[in-house]
Amino acid sequence: MNTQQILKELQSQISGLETGVSVDEIGSVIEVGDGVARMSGLTNCQAAEMLEFETKDGSVTGVALNLEEDTVGAVILGEAEAIREGDTVKRTGKILSVPVGDGFVGRVIDALGNPIDGGAPITAEGHSYIEKIAPGVMQRKSVDTPLQTGIKAIDGMIPIGRGQRELIIGDRQTGKSAIAIDTIINQKGTGVKCIYVAIGQKESKVARIVQQLKEAGAMDHTIVISAGASSPASLQFIAPYVGASLGEFFMDKGQDALIVYDDLSKHAWAYRQISLLLRRPPGREAYPGD
Repeated sequence: MNTQQILKELQSQISGLETGVSVDEIGSVIEVGDGVARMSGLTNCQAAEMLEFETKDGSVTGVALNLEEDTVGAVILGEAEAIREGDTVKRTGKILSVPVGDGFVGRVIDALGNPIDGGAPITAEGHSYIEKIAPGVMQRKSVDTPLQTGIKAIDGMIPIGRGQRELIIGDRQTGKSAIAIDTIINQKGTGVKCIYVAIGQKESKVARIVQQLKEAGAMDHTIVISAGASSPASLQFIAPYVGASLGEFFMDKGQDALIVYDDLSKHAWAYRQISLLLRRPPGREAYPGD
């Protein structure tokens, strides 16, 4: 190569050079155990921000819940056993969000939006924050349309409207879940999207419910979110928020959605476990004050 060729090559390399500065806020793990980690060095961390733990086996995701003066407490959404004291943790700058889209209808997913029914991967239409400010009372439409459960005693005496909440209480094995499943099946052909969130339930029970919905032809308008009894408390804690995010996706499209949480007692147990591990001030019967 002559001098002109060398200069031309250098000029082309310099003109294509991209310079930039990236700043990452990195901390270290000072305590870890039972699915909860405490870190130092993340002074600008936000509430509900996703964190990335660097381990020997790869990266693990966590969510910041406790923002203290010198430390940050987080729950781990993955293999907590891989994280050790002294591991580095990095801020992502992203608030915890989940994938949403019409492709989730008819599928069984976990609390992070991953399919667990053995089917094809799901293509998401976007992501939605699990923590959002709810619309004000004046912005909401009044409840004027009934939601038929298919049970004449309920629809006749204590009708449920689209846009309201309803609590089903009762002792064990009294048919609470049966009422909810019958209501989901009854929405066939009404245009209502149904989301069944199983929190702390046995996987065998969830499998029976999915089979029941398939036999009734109700899975065509239903999403099943399973955070089973063997799932970490962190996934059981965020499962209802994931269901609400998917419901809000359909609401924003002008569609109606029915969400069934089965059951919220298990969610309260998971939240209590996380709060006690994070050393939050306990309230009555060791449940968090909020």
